[in-house]
Amino acid sequence: MTMPGPEKFIWPVFVIEGVNRREPIDAMPGQSRLTADCLVEDLKPVVDSGIGSVLIFGVIDDTSKDIKGSSAYAENGVVQEAVQTVRSAYPHLVILTDVCMCAYTDHGHCGILDPDGTVNNDVTNHSLAQIALSHAKSGADIVAPSAMMDGQVGAIRAELDSSGYQDTLIMSYSTKFASSMYGPFREAEKSAPQSGDRKAYQQSYGDPKQAIRESLMDEEEGADILMVKPALLYLDIISQLRDCTDLPIAAYNVSGEYSALIASADRGWGDLKEMVRESTTAMVRAGTDLVISYWANQYEEMMTDK
Repeated sequence: MTMPGPEKFIWPVFVIEGVNRREPIDAMPGQSRLTADCLVEDLKPVVDSGIGSVLIFGVIDDTSKDIKGSSAYAENGVVQEAVQTVRSAYPHLVILTDVCMCAYTDHGHCGILDPDGTVNNDVTNHSLAQIALSHAKSGADIVAPSAMMDGQVGAIRAELDSSGYQDTLIMSYSTKFASSMYGPFREAEKSAPQSGDRKAYQQSYGDPKQAIRESLMDEEEGADILMVKPALLYLDIISQLRDCTDLPIAAYNVSGEYSALIASADRGWGDLKEMVRESTTAMVRAGTDLVISYWANQYEEMMTDK
C-alpha cells in the first residue's frame, strides 16, 4: 500500500483576530494561531504541495466570550472573516469550518447550559444551526459540527436547506470520543471547560457498538461525511464503520497524537518522518478517505523523499 497522497489531507488551523499576528503553540510544535492574513501566507506552500482543504477553528479573547457563545455566529466573527479572506486568495480551496461553541463560551462547554450546569441539547442545536448558517453565508464549502449534540446534523441540515444553502456539505464529528488526547488542542484553542468534563455528550471509548450507531444516526440526519476522532487509537472503529456506510469517512489525527510523535522523536525514541508515514498510512489502511492532520502543513517534509 502506498502512502496517502496530499489529496487526502485536510489541514486544521487556528485563526485569531487582528492582522500580522502569529502565536506559536507550545504544545504543538510546527503549529501557530494565525490571523487571516498570515494564514493566507502559510497556505501557499500547503496548496503548492497538492493539499486542497483547510479546516478553520476560531480563537477569541476571553473578554469576547459569554454564556451563550454569541461571538460564534457574529457576522464579522473571526471564522467568518477568515473564510472570506482565504476564499479571496484561494478560490478553489475547499474550506471547512468547525461548528461548536466551546471556544466562545465563558464556561468552555460545547453548548448552552441549564441552571444546573448541564448542556441543554435542543437549545444548543438552534445555536449550532445559526453558526453553521453564518459560516455558509461567508463562503464555507463544508461545515463540521463537533459539539456532539443529539440531532445537531438534522438541525443544521434543515437550517441550511431552508436558507438556500442546500449545496453546503456537512462533515459530522459523528463518532467523537471523550478522549484524553485533546490536551494540546484545548491549549491551542483556549477551550478547556471551566468545570466538569464533556463525557456527558461525547462518546465513551469502551462502547464500540454505540460509537457506530452514533455515526449511522448522523448519516440518517443528512451528514455527507462521517468522522472518527481521535484516529490512531480508534482504527478498529474506522474499520467497522467502513463496513457499515458508503459515505466518505474522515479521521481526525488529533493534537495529542501529533504531539506524542514529536515528543518521542525529541527524546530519540523514534524517527519522526517514519512514524508520521506509518501512522497516517495506518489510518487510510483502516478505511479513512480523508485525514484531518496537523502534518498537512509539513507534507513535503514528512511524506515525500525530497
